[in-house]
Amino acid sequence: MTSVTRKNLLEWAGTIVVAIVLSLVIRSYVAEARWIPSESMLPTLKVGDHLMTDKISYQFKSIQRGDIVVFTPPAEAHIEEEALIKRVIGLPGDTVSIQERTVYINGKPLKEPYLLEKPREDLKPFTVPEDHVFVMGDNRNNSYDSRFWGPLPTDNIIGRAMFLYYPFNHLKVLTRG
Repeated sequence: MTSVTRKNLLEWAGTIVVAIVLSLVIRSYVAEARWIPSESMLPTLKVGDHLMTDKISYQFKSIQRGDIVVFTPPAEAHIEEEALIKRVIGLPGDTVSIQERTVYINGKPLKEPYLLEKPREDLKPFTVPEDHVFVMGDNRNNSYDSRFWGPLPTDNIIGRAMFLYYPFNHLKVLTRG
């Protein structure tokens, strides 16, 4: 093997190693791609949609009502999925309730233009504890969420869903509603 060929191989190997390390660092700490496996977030997210998750912004700003978050399920959920995706409805200290198909936050009806359909079942007033949020799917009658397993510890949040990138005809930035 000539010295030129060996030098080229070493340069390529170095480039590949740097690319792999950068990819792992970015995926672990900055952003991560996810896909939607269920109908719990219809109509906002469809089965098979691919989205990018921002894993860093919550280091600098707080979680907001309406954010769509990716998280590891709490132990109380008793499910095996690696990650779930839902919308933040209640923040720490908020009292969440559902009466006559309407979600109330601190006694005021929540405006929810993103819903597929309003929830069928009522929920007694529940105060979200510190360091937790209350999450629900946009497809309220087909979502396993905080109504069933309780508040989500904020430590379980992996990141905020930022935008859909695939399929290409679904491209969009995800907003709070």
